[in-house]
Amino acid sequence: MSISIGGACIDTTDLAGASAFWQAVTGYDVASSDDATIYLQDSAKSAVGLSLQLVPEPRVGKNRLHLDLSTDDLAGQVDRISELGATVVRRFDEDGWLVLADTDGNQFCVVAA
Repeated sequence: MSISIGGACIDTTDLAGASAFWQAVTGYDVASSDDATIYLQDSAKSAVGLSLQLVPEPRVGKNRLHLDLSTDDLAGQVDRISELGATVVRRFDEDGWLVLADTDGNQFCVVAA
């Protein structure tokens, strides 16, 4: 028996805003959607999908799970993602990664490949 991660889900209080943000960050397309969820995937369908789920309450406290985004241009991608509305939460420059928060305050890491 085998198992793999088919996707990751991010809670949001602003479905349209989160979709625009994460599409711009990842380059993913909307695969499907309804009133409460938007499913994003890369056009080649070779990477883990991302879904955005509408919830009534904002995030409180630290994430229990987060995404690690890998890049060969750490500074350039952090600048680009920050311009899209993310905020830098903490820097670990000596280790080659930063913690950012999306427009809902959900934290994720950008890591040097």
